[in-house]
Amino acid sequence: MAEFKYPFMEKVLKRYASYVIQQAKANLTKDGKGGGDLYNSLTSKSGENKEELFVQFFMENYGQFVDKGVKGKNPSKVSINAKIRGQQAPNSPFKFGSGNYSGTWDTYVKSIESWAKKKNVRFRNSKGQYAKGNYKSLAYIISNNIYNRGLKPTLFFSKPFDAGLDKFSNNLLMAFVSDTQNNVGI
Repeated sequence: MAEFKYPFMEKVLKRYASYVIQQAKANLTKDGKGGGDLYNSLTSKSGENKEELFVQFFMENYGQFVDKGVKGKNPSKVSINAKIRGQQAPNSPFKFGSGNYSGTWDTYVKSIESWAKKKNVRFRNSKGQYAKGNYKSLAYIISNNIYNRGLKPTLFFSKPFDAGLDKFSNNLLMAFVSDTQNNVGI
């Protein structure tokens, strides 16, 4: 049996993968998340493996939660004074309080505390002036609100993935025809 090659399809798949990564990074940058761990982890791999073409995308594990959002455990427990209320990701396949999170609540709060310090998030009074309070207290309040109301989906990856399929589908079809003609000698 002759070995078939698909160089035209490989080129289109590489362009598709490059497009998805570039657009996903642009979306993260637009959302103020450019240059971070998630942004820097976005990569792709495409090629041929035993007469099979493939495209794989890689990112930090938490990228799927940023993309699809996370349902909150109980939005009714969010403070009535909170600016953001209600369920943030009602259609997400992920939910706080499900699965087997290997960390502890303290680890989660410490990560929010670290983020708050890095971003200089502080308590403010009703006039918008800085108020007394420490980062640990602030982190606990933020963590509790996120846990109960969830994380809103960004679709930073899903949108370019789907848009890329639309954009490159005709090119992929034409590449398949060209590669097939070359493989059978037409």
